[in-house]
Amino acid sequence: MNQVQRIKMVKAMEYIARCVNDEEVFEFWLIYGIPDGDIELGDLSVKPDDPEEFECYISDENFADLMDNFLSLMQRAYKSGGLYCSGVVSKPSP
Repeated sequence: MNQVQRIKMVKAMEYIARCVNDEEVFEFWLIYGIPDGDIELGDLSVKPDDPEEFECYISDENFADLMDNFLSLMQRAYKSGGLYCSGVVSKPSP
């Protein structure tokens, strides 16, 4: 995965994390993921200067940690009410 793809993935993970219904679960992302305010919400574009700005997040070790944290976040979100996107609530099936 090249730098541009990694930056897009990091931005997408952050965007999805903000759609988690359970505030405590979202707090988990802020603690172990990307600090609040580092990424403009919904901006999935990659600009020429982004690799420098996202250097910390797209290095091999940090990117792997972010992905692990994101997958853990999704598991927690599934168990606690799902995601909320554009007025559509996704909840686990009973």
